[in-house]
Amino acid sequence: MEEENEVMLLQRYRRDRHALLNFILSGSLIKKVVMPPGAVSLDDVDLDQVSVDYVVNSAKKGEMLELSEAIRDYHDSIGLPYMNNSSPINEFFLVTNLEFSGSPPRRPPPPVPVYTSSIILPSLSKSEPSVEEVLSNSELPTEEALQNSESLAAGSLKDESFNSTQVKELTIDDIEDFEDENDVEEVDSRRISRRILNDASDIMPGLPPFATGITDDDLRETAYEILLACAGASGGLIVPSKDKKKDKKSRLLQKFGRSKREHVVLQSDRAPGLVGLLETMRIQMEISEAMDIRARQGLLNALVGKVGKRMDTLLLPLEFLCCISRSEFPDKKAYIRWQKRQLNMLEEGLINHPAVGFGESGTKSNEIRILLAKIEESEFLPVSTGDLQRSECLRSLRDVAIPLAERPARGDLTGEVCHWADGYHLNVRLYEKLLLSVFDILDEGRLAQEVEEILELLKSTWHVLGITETIHCTCYAWVLFRQFVITSERGMLQHAIEQLKRIPLKEQRGPQERLLLKSLQSKLEGQGGSQNLSFLQAFLMPIHKWADKQLKDYHLHLVEGSQMKDVVTVAMVSRRLLLEEPEIGITNASVSDQDQIELYIASSLKNGFSRVLQAIDATSDTVHEHPLTLLAEETKKLLKKDTTVFIPILSQWNPQATVVSASLLHKLYGIKLKPFVDRTEHLTEDVTSVYPAAESLEQYVTALMTAAYGEEATEVYSRKLARYHIETSSGTLVMRWVNSQLGRILAWVERAIQQERWDPISPQQRHGSSIVEVYRIVEETVDQFFALKIPVGSGELNSLCRGIDNAFQVYANHIVGNMANKEDLIPPVPVLTRYKKEAGIKAFVKKEKLDQRLPEERKSSEISVLPTPTLCVQLNTLYYAVSHLNKLEDSISERWLKKRPSEEFSKHSLEEKSKSFQKKSTFDGSRKDINGAIDRICEYTGTKIVFWDLRESFIDGLYRPSVSQCRLEALIESLDLALNELCGIVVEPLRDHIVTSLLQASLDGLLRVLLDGGPSRIFSTGDAKLLEEDLDVLKEFFISGGDGLPRGVVENLVARVRLIIKLQGYETRELIDDLRSASGLELPGGKSKLGVDANTLLRILCHRNDSEASQFLKKQFKIPKSAA
Repeated sequence: MEEENEVMLLQRYRRDRHALLNFILSGSLIKKVVMPPGAVSLDDVDLDQVSVDYVVNSAKKGEMLELSEAIRDYHDSIGLPYMNNSSPINEFFLVTNLEFSGSPPRRPPPPVPVYTSSIILPSLSKSEPSVEEVLSNSELPTEEALQNSESLAAGSLKDESFNSTQVKELTIDDIEDFEDENDVEEVDSRRISRRILNDASDIMPGLPPFATGITDDDLRETAYEILLACAGASGGLIVPSKDKKKDKKSRLLQKFGRSKREHVVLQSDRAPGLVGLLETMRIQMEISEAMDIRARQGLLNALVGKVGKRMDTLLLPLEFLCCISRSEFPDKKAYIRWQKRQLNMLEEGLINHPAVGFGESGTKSNEIRILLAKIEESEFLPVSTGDLQRSECLRSLRDVAIPLAERPARGDLTGEVCHWADGYHLNVRLYEKLLLSVFDILDEGRLAQEVEEILELLKSTWHVLGITETIHCTCYAWVLFRQFVITSERGMLQHAIEQLKRIPLKEQRGPQERLLLKSLQSKLEGQGGSQNLSFLQAFLMPIHKWADKQLKDYHLHLVEGSQMKDVVTVAMVSRRLLLEEPEIGITNASVSDQDQIELYIASSLKNGFSRVLQAIDATSDTVHEHPLTLLAEETKKLLKKDTTVFIPILSQWNPQATVVSASLLHKLYGIKLKPFVDRTEHLTEDVTSVYPAAESLEQYVTALMTAAYGEEATEVYSRKLARYHIETSSGTLVMRWVNSQLGRILAWVERAIQQERWDPISPQQRHGSSIVEVYRIVEETVDQFFALKIPVGSGELNSLCRGIDNAFQVYANHIVGNMANKEDLIPPVPVLTRYKKEAGIKAFVKKEKLDQRLPEERKSSEISVLPTPTLCVQLNTLYYAVSHLNKLEDSISERWLKKRPSEEFSKHSLEEKSKSFQKKSTFDGSRKDINGAIDRICEYTGTKIVFWDLRESFIDGLYRPSVSQCRLEALIESLDLALNELCGIVVEPLRDHIVTSLLQASLDGLLRVLLDGGPSRIFSTGDAKLLEEDLDVLKEFFISGGDGLPRGVVENLVARVRLIIKLQGYETRELIDDLRSASGLELPGGKSKLGVDANTLLRILCHRNDSEASQFLKKQFKIPKSAA
């Protein structure tokens, strides 16, 4: 819609411009108007080429107006920006949009080349550089060279007036004279392209060159003549007059000066019908008007006297030689060149590539060659002799050539078709030139607006050129594809695909067409020898090879997926057509389309992978990362690009394209990775860099296949992958690392214990510093373990946890290992004696007398008793250790679950991984040892306070010499001091534990006094009440009114002592009877009726101040008498 508005606006502007110029030139504003040469009135002047600015300035100055100068000024200013002459000279309008122009250039402007002559002058010498030579020889970049060439073409007239050494006034007559000369054809061939064109030599059809050396220009001109003849057969041939030609714009100036939009306007003004279409064809095929007129006039003259003869059944080259004289050419050189073309066409069409073969063993062909040579030779003879020889040879040539050309072929009747241009491969080369006219002459990447009309017109040449529907579709597809290669315009590729799909398959062709295509064979000589190609092979094999080359490295050649789809379509359609040919000229002909897609993927990925390797090798000196790490990252990028851009398209032909792509890149990287894995023995920085990258790539490959095909299919595909075995290799390396770290932890534990002084860190932190150091080392090791980027398994984690567990056990055992046994703190049990003096039994004495050394001797020689504050700090330290084990265990468990599982290939791996850690009691061993150490220290501390610190007042002094004289209440103050010291240092969670141990030790001390108090302690039945009171005092002391130990706990512990005190209140006779019944008059060991063993009853009787008890003990147990 916008384009239509622009066209209407341009047409309106053109009409207004004409009205303005007519008003100025026909009025009194201009003093005098001088018409250009050849013009009588303003009607003869093309006002489109008159400069309005020049006319307005002449009116302002009141000067005489020369329209030739106004025309030249118009063409001189075409390549320049529009200037507003009414404003200051520094004001102008740019053609470009400043908003999209970007920043100003930082480089200096290029030098302006100086041209000595204009490009449109007729005297183009051989030494004058053409536009192509200027582009190739320029030192400027390509874009600048193109811009320079455009400025050269657009401002050619200006260069003539400013740079030429000899000034010559340019007039309309001069321009029109150029068109009558043959040199304009050379100028036309130098048309400047509006875009950068690519090389299309790779897709040239497999056709041999012509023996006569026919050029593309010869084929183009002959093709146009055939088109004129076929159009003339339908009555569309009109010869324009020369006077009318004067009214037309110069084609040369139009070609170099107009823009694309002007081109649209001009095309809309062409004559209607076949006449206008032929004019468009002439412009499209770059045929000069002079040649057009000669050809039209020659065709009309050839029909004179041939009643009922159709123009398209003429032997055109022969008729042109007979009807066109040399006087119609500007010089002899142009005529000789034209005649040589016609003679070559006769030789190629009748002899070298005849549609109907010779049946006379080549006699006719030799005769024709001789006549053609004589005609060419006649131009170099004297005029009279040459004209005579030429006339005779033309007459003889007609007699021989016409019968040959009119022989029936392909089922036609005699004279129905003249077979001179339908022989293969001359016919397809001529038809190719006709098909090239479908492209916009000003924009090679677009089809002309009249493309449908042009194609319809070209059908009129099919019977002359022997073209069928298959040949047309094949040639047209090749022409469109070639144009795509040249211009890179995707629209051309899509048109080519459309034509390729229209080529009928073998079974879709008729029998006559199948025979025709089978007969179209050409022999192509190459470096590898000669090759016979059919018609389809000649045109489709270059297309297929080009597409095949692109797809074998589509990562390099194809950027967009949309173009990828078109190229794959071209490759598959052309492949399908070529596979039907008898002698297949394509590689991998036996594979299916699906396998062919797989080959494309493999080839392109291998090439892309090789480029990645080269790029990494080139940057290995500047990049500090390991090359295999970079390779894994780049391979992942390559795979991602392949699967997102290209694979979705290739999957339309091969559903397994994703598997092919992913597995191949996985394999290519695995080949490079394997040597590195095989020689790796220790965990290094390179390993921690390469292994995660390799694992990430492998997981990405699996994820791609899972997303494309589902988990079940992926499991099948994964089994075919050559796994990197990163987990296995990394497991060994991690285990070595774990072992070394555990050795380091044990060394730190030993060092921390040796340096520990068991002083509280602070009043708030009442534990030792060694445990903090141990936990710091352990947590640092755990952090390093989970910071490892390489895959780790549950086995390595369990090994680490076992090592940490062992380290804490070693720590706890070190603490209790330096502590004495609590038995060493308890004084030896005194020898049992009775109240009266009697001889003791040797056996009993030997049993009870375990150690007769004094406690003072043991203390000084063997026992190293730790002070109570030290024991309390050790308790706090052990509690810190065991309480922080839970935090450590929870942290490890949480981080293990968060760590990406290395077994992602199994859907149940995460659950199994979690269970493998959680089901095992990670630190149960250290918990057991630490808790055991706490229990031991608590028992040791209580025993130490009672039997060591309070020995004199408690063990040795209590109830001595009697219960009433030394009560337990006197010891409460000492126990209270010891208890306050404990509670002031021991942490809150351990206070009940340590107090309970002190209570237990106090009860053990009380039992020691009651049962093993020695000969100095004697109890009577009356002391039982006092002892009961003392026990209650002790009990209430530890209960402390509810602030101490729970009453139930204390009552349970006191119960065993309360039973002993209760026995103290029994009469001697009851005790003796109970002892006899319990022991059966044997050694102590049995249970009594009173609930105690015989040994307890015996000891109570030994401390009873009663003669009956003494006599019983003397008689029954031989207990020695007491010294007291």
